[in-house]
Amino acid sequence: MTGREGRFPGFNVLDQAGHWDHVTAGVVLSRVGRPPDIRFFTPAEEAAATALCDRLLGQDSDPKMAVVPQLDTRLAEQQTDGWRYADMPEDGQAWRESLRFLDEDSQAACSCEFARASVEDQRAVIQAVQDLGAKEWHGLNAAHVWSLWTRYACTAFYAHPSAWNEIGFPGPAYPRGYKNPGVDAREPFEVADTIPSDDPVHGKDR
Repeated sequence: MTGREGRFPGFNVLDQAGHWDHVTAGVVLSRVGRPPDIRFFTPAEEAAATALCDRLLGQDSDPKMAVVPQLDTRLAEQQTDGWRYADMPEDGQAWRESLRFLDEDSQAACSCEFARASVEDQRAVIQAVQDLGAKEWHGLNAAHVWSLWTRYACTAFYAHPSAWNEIGFPGPAYPRGYKNPGVDAREPFEVADTIPSDDPVHGKDR
């Protein structure tokens, strides 16, 4: 997903890599190409997590970003957000337990593991968790489980250069910086949004 046929045609954030310092470029470029090996999740957990993240991120067809390997790396290296809800286990354990509970719910509703269920059934199983709000789900606060899932999934998704292409983000500002701040002000290396009517600031209801 380069963004060439999306809202920012011709834009590819990796074209800016030469303007980043070596450390920053190394971090960003490590996110493209072959994903890291799975070290934390079991095969069954990886399959469930992949289906879950695809549904949460609306990745229902190719091309898709492989976010679970990045998520797995964080859990394997205990790179958490630095906090957790008092009524939740450590993030790694919470992921293992919640993925197992998704499989249990899917077995009850669809007679198969979550990863093997249809996209529609997967959505229904996930939606049932969100609909609980702060009520209990398998002994866990459902809202806090939802927060765990979405925080990790969104962090992995929007750390990937392909996601930057989709939103027209030109990448790290250091060391070049920006000289044209302000609404509708673009740098020479930025590309205009081809669907500005979707912008809440410039929408017709403004």
